[in-house]
Amino acid sequence: MGAVLAFDFGEKRTGVAVGETTLLCAHPLTVIRTGDDDERLNAIARLVDEWRPELLLVGHPLHADGTAHAMTLRARAFADGLRQRFALPVREADERLTSREAETRLRETGRNAKNMKPMVDAVAAQLILQTWFDHPHDLSNECLPSHAPA
Repeated sequence: MGAVLAFDFGEKRTGVAVGETTLLCAHPLTVIRTGDDDERLNAIARLVDEWRPELLLVGHPLHADGTAHAMTLRARAFADGLRQRFALPVREADERLTSREAETRLRETGRNAKNMKPMVDAVAAQLILQTWFDHPHDLSNECLPSHAPA
């Protein structure tokens, strides 16, 4: 099929990963460091031009029990912004605990809190995408828990 760009949205930093649907393997790509929505979308436009993805995947943050919180709505607005800006399908995928797992994986490679910080968001995006690749899903439907806000 083609490339997928995945995003771990944050108010100040957004991690980005890329993967190929035929290989089903995700890789951390970059971190977009801006809290400005226009700057963030412009940076993503450059990535879309470079990678020519067939799909954009946004991490959908939830509490551990599956309930929504303030960042859930912000990530949904970010996904809506991607839908409006790019003529590409945008899906959302559960991202619970990906940042913690990213920190754990980076620590296991010998990194400390200071030198892993620049990479955590990109690795979290990689985990979001790899989990999405690893679990069967229907490309025509968003991968959201049934009790996520509309």
